[in-house]
Amino acid sequence: MLRQSLQLKLQQKLSPQQIQLMKLLQIPTLELEQRIKEELEVNPALEEGNEEPETESLSTEDNSDDYEEDSRTEAEKEIDINDYLDDDDTPDYKYESRNNSADDEEKVVPIAQGTSFHEQLADQLSWRILTDHQRKLAETLIGNLDDNGYLRRDLESIVDDLAFAQNVMTDAKELEIVLKTVQDLDPAGVGARDLRECLLLQLVRKDHITDNTFLAKEILEDYFDEFTRKHYEKIKQALEITDDELKEAIEEIVHLNPKPGNSSTDGNKLTQAIVPDFVITNSDNQLELTINGRNAPDLKVSRYFKEMLTSYAETKQNKDAVLFIKQKIDSAKWFIDAIKQRQNTLLYTMSAIMDYQEEYFLTGDETKLRPMILKDIADVVELDISTVSRVANSKYVQTDFGTFLLKSFFSEGLTKEDGEEVSTIEVKKILEESIGAEDKHNPLTDEKLMDLLKEKGYLLARRTVAKYREQLNIPVARLRKEL
Repeated sequence: MLRQSLQLKLQQKLSPQQIQLMKLLQIPTLELEQRIKEELEVNPALEEGNEEPETESLSTEDNSDDYEEDSRTEAEKEIDINDYLDDDDTPDYKYESRNNSADDEEKVVPIAQGTSFHEQLADQLSWRILTDHQRKLAETLIGNLDDNGYLRRDLESIVDDLAFAQNVMTDAKELEIVLKTVQDLDPAGVGARDLRECLLLQLVRKDHITDNTFLAKEILEDYFDEFTRKHYEKIKQALEITDDELKEAIEEIVHLNPKPGNSSTDGNKLTQAIVPDFVITNSDNQLELTINGRNAPDLKVSRYFKEMLTSYAETKQNKDAVLFIKQKIDSAKWFIDAIKQRQNTLLYTMSAIMDYQEEYFLTGDETKLRPMILKDIADVVELDISTVSRVANSKYVQTDFGTFLLKSFFSEGLTKEDGEEVSTIEVKKILEESIGAEDKHNPLTDEKLMDLLKEKGYLLARRTVAKYREQLNIPVARLRKEL
């Protein structure tokens, strides 16, 4: 049964201007420049440059045209309001249906130009004597290689794909023969089905074969599991070799490339330079904060659009034209205000972070970093935690000690034995230094690291030490062992 009723509700909704500000807050400087360019392209009422003071228009009708001709820029002269008021054509956007909300982000993935890893391999096939059938098989195998250069799919599955998708009949035996041709391409190791085969392919292709090469090949063929687990004693006993012989063989192996595909693709990847959003300098023990000038571009509302709005409003004609111009001017003003608010919010928040971590920014000593979470800064600047998170997202600060990601200064805290509260960054730094200074023949286990930290006043459980070690991308003691 349907019923109608009146209800009073309190709802909090973000205005379009607030949504725009939130989006601008979280993007770094380089993306902001691109965002401004996009806005300048879609909104003709927005221009680059400083806002000019309003001047009185000429009163005589005879020279009003001359005034307009002199005051407009070349870009403004190209704007014809009639282009926006063509009643014969319905705008394309009225036919579009968008299933996402107004505040959904649209992310565009940049496409890198250049020859890809797979294209380089395919080009090498032209130098091989192959039949058309074999060439199709080889191209299919190359297409199935991952970015590291490995063939992760089994040959039977590829045989089925060739039959159903390309109507090419083959079997696993023939495909295995063609795979040998692919594995003979450069760089050495491509087309391998696992790490062991990849390393063996590279050893076979070495220019200078030595006794160490033969020994390394034997280790990979017969004792690969023991090698990966660093059970060196088992390998020495089985092969009846000395420590020096094993060490030289392992040197041969560790200098091989476990990801041959990356050796070809790294040169084609886009390298994005880090542009700091903030700069902190130390002037006689006084910290000075500046924001990157790119975050505060000079934008203004087009003077020509303002004059057009006045002209159309006075004639009281072309209401659609008046509405269009007004919307563009309002949009330009909102965007300029959002840019200014973004700059003020960034400066205000970064100032709070600089004051909170003043001792670190003065000395550069990571052990001086205080425990700091988003809520600590949010309480200082009296902003929402989500706003502070957007400010810290993908932003970099340049200091006298290097350029750092802003989020790296946020960390949890823990209490030392004497009651002092320290940052987890400090503990990780001490942990990293302890592992760096350990005896590699007898590396420190997590339990020994826990005891070492306890001696320095840091009370941590063994599982916490293991968690911090993993966050530092440091393997367990067994895998750090060296001969």
